[in-house]
Amino acid sequence: MTLFPGRVFLAVVVAFAAVLVAPAAHAAETADPVASSVDPRWAEPGPFAVAVDAGPSHTFYRPAVLDQGAPHPVIVWGNGTGATPAAYDGLLRHWASYGFIVAAANTPFANDGKAMLGGARWLIGENQRPGSRYYRKVDTKAIGSAGHSQGGAGAINAGADPIVTTTIALQPGPLADVGKLHGPTLFLAGQTDTIVKPGSIVLPFYEAADQIPAVYAELKGAGHFEPALDGGRFRGVLTAWFTYRLQGDERAKAEFAGPSCGLCTDPEWSDVRRNDKAESGQV
Repeated sequence: MTLFPGRVFLAVVVAFAAVLVAPAAHAAETADPVASSVDPRWAEPGPFAVAVDAGPSHTFYRPAVLDQGAPHPVIVWGNGTGATPAAYDGLLRHWASYGFIVAAANTPFANDGKAMLGGARWLIGENQRPGSRYYRKVDTKAIGSAGHSQGGAGAINAGADPIVTTTIALQPGPLADVGKLHGPTLFLAGQTDTIVKPGSIVLPFYEAADQIPAVYAELKGAGHFEPALDGGRFRGVLTAWFTYRLQGDERAKAEFAGPSCGLCTDPEWSDVRRNDKAESGQV
């Protein structure tokens, strides 16, 4: 299943290829972000050294030394149309540096979320298998789904599964059912995104997800390929959400909860909304 038909699909694939071969240009665009109310430290590397294990169906980004005590939460990742985990390598490494095990589906067509869930289920099995690198190292009760563009729709579809506890839909495509989400969800849009337009796709998703605590945030001046490579200016908020939702960090919680949450007062975000369930503290 493809997210965008015909010429638009081709344009997305070509654009992703262009991003991959020109990382310096992207770095120049995002190297000097405007100061904001969200703590900038979330965009800085975490304390863990990172290792990457590439397999036929998934690429796993993880702490190089898995904790002998507390198990590690999991993030399952879905790529945009035509892309692979290499298109988001810096972001996925960043999450691993915060102690997450990231199961990035290698598929360039992640819309149904099934490949993403396959990575989580493999880790759950390895957590129970003596001799596995992941034996008793995986927090199977703390699994988040996230993805960009077509993978953002995949994250929503994966988020319907009971094993997923929270979801981030990053500039998600339209082929998803938010009515099946059961955990807190962060919907992220780019103000100048002309492929996944905030007002016609992302905001309606947020408005329809009234059965769960939901947050909507639109990044000022961000186009569709802002998250490529290292997460761009989305990186800090993405990291804070999972650090709060999957690790229970109180400093991260302050970015989303309360009347003066960091995200709510951040001038880098042109539109921030929280639904009734989020406003009442369920976020």
